[in-house]
Amino acid sequence: MSKSPSASAAEGFTFWKKEESSVETRVAVLAIIVRDTASVPALNELLHQYAPYIIGRMGVPYHARGVNIISVAVDAPADAISALSGKIGRLAGITAKTVYAPEDALQQGK
Repeated sequence: MSKSPSASAAEGFTFWKKEESSVETRVAVLAIIVRDTASVPALNELLHQYAPYIIGRMGVPYHARGVNIISVAVDAPADAISALSGKIGRLAGITAKTVYAPEDALQQGK
């Protein structure tokens, strides 16, 4: 079973549910640098919307430099990864970059 959420909107929120699908997914890590904590609620809302794709998340506050560093591991269709990274990158005071795992290095999920 691959993760391929379908979206439905209710009162301005997007809800995702897992469905069986043959959509090819990619494994990637989003590296996120937060300089403006005022954007954190919007960042958390985006991550919540893409939760079915998220494998794991780690946040590290770096007080000496005044930033927070977040890494988010995902297994999702390439267009979903790109959309999430782009939306995060448009938030004020937040930078996001994506690194994809080489496809030939991955075993197929079951």
